[in-house]
Amino acid sequence: MIQAIEHEEVEFVKIYLLVDFGSTYTKVTAVDLDREVVIGRAQSPTTVGTDITVGLDKALAELGSSCEFDENDICGRYASSSAAGGLKMAAIGLVPDLTLSAARRAALGAGAKVVGAYGYEIDDATVREIEEKDCDIVMLCGGTDGGNKNVILHNAGMLAKSRIGCPVLVCGNRSVSGQVGETLSQAGKKVYVTGNVLPSITEVDIEPAQNRIREIFIEHIIKAKGLDKARDRFDKDVVPTPKASLIAAELLADGTKNEDGIGSLLVVEVGGATTNIHSVADIAPFTYETVVRGLPESRVSRTVEGDLGIRYNARTIFGLVGAEQLELIASQAGGPQAPCDPDAYTRRLDAAAEYIPQTLQEGFMDIALAAAAAGIAAQRHAGTLKTEFTAMGEVNIQYGKNLYNIKNILGTGGIFKYGVKPEVVLATALFSEQTPWSLKPRAPKAYLDADYLFYAMGLLSQEHPDAALRIMKKHLKPVF
Repeated sequence: MIQAIEHEEVEFVKIYLLVDFGSTYTKVTAVDLDREVVIGRAQSPTTVGTDITVGLDKALAELGSSCEFDENDICGRYASSSAAGGLKMAAIGLVPDLTLSAARRAALGAGAKVVGAYGYEIDDATVREIEEKDCDIVMLCGGTDGGNKNVILHNAGMLAKSRIGCPVLVCGNRSVSGQVGETLSQAGKKVYVTGNVLPSITEVDIEPAQNRIREIFIEHIIKAKGLDKARDRFDKDVVPTPKASLIAAELLADGTKNEDGIGSLLVVEVGGATTNIHSVADIAPFTYETVVRGLPESRVSRTVEGDLGIRYNARTIFGLVGAEQLELIASQAGGPQAPCDPDAYTRRLDAAAEYIPQTLQEGFMDIALAAAAAGIAAQRHAGTLKTEFTAMGEVNIQYGKNLYNIKNILGTGGIFKYGVKPEVVLATALFSEQTPWSLKPRAPKAYLDADYLFYAMGLLSQEHPDAALRIMKKHLKPVF
């Protein structure tokens, strides 16, 4: 598939190629940096099962014939990847609400997909489950510095006896992290040891773990997924696609020293396998009187909902919201009077995830599925407000991140480019009187990433943040 954008008959001077090796398609975007315009896009099926460069070369050939630029015009090539399932991680911690939560934040912020999270002492059944998940990294944490030692030592012993062959990242109680690493190394495991993700009960420190995850991704995972065949063709290391999106979100919100951003931002990314939410917002309680509990929140954060992909999890979404609600969303979006049968349609998707809507009714049902997924995912990402009664009277208690006053919301992903009424999807991610305890955005400006450029601008911003930001802002499509 080829799409030329803003193509003019001029001599290109500085062309940058931005590549994403997706699970299904390898996408290429070409940018003329001098004019700060996107000159073309192309995609071809990803060939990760054979030689990943085959799909890349086909996409590049189609892009070149469409845009007619010369190889000498290319000044930079950057890439991201979610091919072969992306960066899959399992996290093992102590208390789920504390160390395990911190570990998940570290993994998600580094662009990983957490496929399993386990608290307390793991047993043989848990080890077998982790083995079956075929993870790229296992993150082992637990205990504050100087705190509980027994759980992480027990879990290290269980992993040492396991068949798990991927690298193990140790980021727990520093009092025993050396001993944990030695136990795993002696068992033949590839081990990385870094700082504790939860040094104290009130401190989350995820940056050292995230840096190590990136090192492991480059050193081990790129080769395992066949990306090493293309690695030398890029000017910087390949990064996980979700990390590129998170970089783009932070850039768009905060801007640079030379170019203003648009302000606090919630990004809704709906895909076939997952629905992801990115937020960039200052940490604040709902009101000055609100009491905040739980781990400190991060200003830039991401959550991944592996049960809310609108293809691979269509039946799950159907089970969560029901046929009546899906039909209602399709109708309110302006769909035909005779809607598509949600039960039959989601069963079709369950049998063939690659299915593309063939009728207007099916197109609106896709929108309904995406809207339901976005609403649930945003609710899971947002903080909650509860009332507790004390000797001083009623007190509002906040858990999680307050998104109520976020200024902007953005939709990215295939549904926002190809869907019949994609703005409907964003509406479900907003504050609702039906769930007043969920601190979702109240009245943000809404935009669509209508040209599917989010990942590309995240990549470009590694070297050219000002240009990437200006291009991104030019391509935002306001919807409400």
